[in-house]
Amino acid sequence: MQFDKIINAKIKNESDKPLMKKDLFPVNERLQKYLHQYGRDVVLPVAYKDLLNYRHTTALRNKKGKLTHWETAVYDLKEMEFLKEGLIKTYAALKTEGNFSFINHLDVERIDFCEFGNSMPFRIRIINRINDNYDHYYVKAADASRIYGLELEHLLTPNRITFLYHKNTLVEEHIPGIPGDIFLEEYLEEPETNKIRIAKEFVKFNERCFARLLGDMRSYNFVIDITPDIEDYQYRIRAIDFDQQCYEGRKNLYLPQFYKENFEYVELVLKTLSPEVIEQYQAEERTAMAHRVFASRRQLLELLNIMAKDEISDNYKIKTLREELNAHFNTHDFSRCHTMGTIVKKQLKIVLKEYLQQVKPS
Repeated sequence: MQFDKIINAKIKNESDKPLMKKDLFPVNERLQKYLHQYGRDVVLPVAYKDLLNYRHTTALRNKKGKLTHWETAVYDLKEMEFLKEGLIKTYAALKTEGNFSFINHLDVERIDFCEFGNSMPFRIRIINRINDNYDHYYVKAADASRIYGLELEHLLTPNRITFLYHKNTLVEEHIPGIPGDIFLEEYLEEPETNKIRIAKEFVKFNERCFARLLGDMRSYNFVIDITPDIEDYQYRIRAIDFDQQCYEGRKNLYLPQFYKENFEYVELVLKTLSPEVIEQYQAEERTAMAHRVFASRRQLLELLNIMAKDEISDNYKIKTLREELNAHFNTHDFSRCHTMGTIVKKQLKIVLKEYLQQVKPS
């Protein structure tokens, strides 16, 4: 996919994006068995519904005093005592596989709530009373399409994801990094920022999202992870929102380069990278994905087969997407796909076929 083949929505003066919140899809029995088999389904001390018993919320501001989408939840004293114990044990389950020997010096400093996201998440702030260091994790309403997105991120990208599920509750680790929109505002023009490496990573991120059909990657739905390197910095763009895993019907919604919120990243790619270099980075990412597919092929195939029989989108969106992908790849292969899971399976096969043949041992 060449970057000059799709005009960014900002240039076209239009806003092509998901128009409304999506419904939550239930976790079916086959997916639940998969999660249990791979250690994701464990009994949790606190359920999502327990956190809904707050008395009121107060607006939360960032360090600069600006209002955020988050609000701090306030609970009755007895309710908070119950939640603290359970949330600390949940943190231990997430971080140390349920080893409670380290929790005596931990405390829950704050519980934040956000109505902005599809999963209406709670963000739990855990603090270490010995050194005042803090960490975050999230408790959300379980959604099958989001779980598929988390698993595909874990299996197909350079990022490993830790999350737990039980019944209607999903617990996720915090993914550290600078939100993509804030990076554009505060870091892109800093003298130490290597713009060529940022452009390179956006090309690769664009490839990863399109290959596995992860949508709605507007700048505030991914973060920039910065790692000091020899004489410079390395960058990695990481998705933090997986609600739109193979849900939408428009092909362009699976290409981060299209969203108007990402215009500055697209512009950076076009200014700093030649078409030949862009093609090189795309090939590098597809090769890396092919290696990951081959390494986790049994688990990946098991997951895709479960997805193929699950209903995680609307029929009209499935029809629209398969028609657009047929046109994009000049094929009729997607016409036989009747679920989003089968479309993802076919998409991976078409995008990575050449590269899988290269990495497969003779």
